[in-house]
Amino acid sequence: MPKLRNLSSRIIIGLTGRSAEQVISKIKEADKLGIKEAGLFLEIVPLKERAKIYSALKKSKIQKIPLVHIRNDMEKWELDYLENEYHPKYLTIHENSFKYLTKWNGYHKKLFLEMNFDNEIPGFVDVNKIGGFCIDLSHFKSGEERWTSDFEYVIKNMTKKRPLCNHLNGYTWKKRKDIHRVKNVSEFEYLKTLPSFVFGEKIALEMFNPIKQQLEYKKHVVNMLN
Repeated sequence: MPKLRNLSSRIIIGLTGRSAEQVISKIKEADKLGIKEAGLFLEIVPLKERAKIYSALKKSKIQKIPLVHIRNDMEKWELDYLENEYHPKYLTIHENSFKYLTKWNGYHKKLFLEMNFDNEIPGFVDVNKIGGFCIDLSHFKSGEERWTSDFEYVIKNMTKKRPLCNHLNGYTWKKRKDIHRVKNVSEFEYLKTLPSFVFGEKIALEMFNPIKQQLEYKKHVVNMLN
């Protein structure tokens, strides 16, 4: 079981949702709770809807967004906006995002790769071209259990010099996959089996649960790993 320091400051809540309305509802909930730092997950939200999210953030108390999960349809101006307003250190992407690196010139070292579940590594994927890995902890566990090519790619290409961040959600041992709507603290037990070196500087909760529940689960994880 890993013994980790400063987890309370390293783990941040996630502004998640399958629509702009769902993300905005979490922004409003975070506002009521006085939260000033959060992770932002935009992967599912199309461009025309993201403007609503930015407007809601502008009116909120949130000042820092260290980690943003971006989409392939995002142009450089959108990254510029996020950079100027919230200074993210980690812009997390997927394997197919390497097709779009040229339009994100100037941000390559802020891009962090989250591996897929498909047990295949496209030839154009090269983590050396970007900042490093965003290890989704449940994906890592699933890859370890199945010993996938995705898992091997992470292990072979991790270095102490390369920065690291995380997505954190639940895990089902039976199906060996991630859980994005957590129902029980037992779905975090898998974290005890992970090596400490896979835990990064910022760990964003990637779950659809309300912010209040996210905070409860965060407290459980911090106590469990400390």
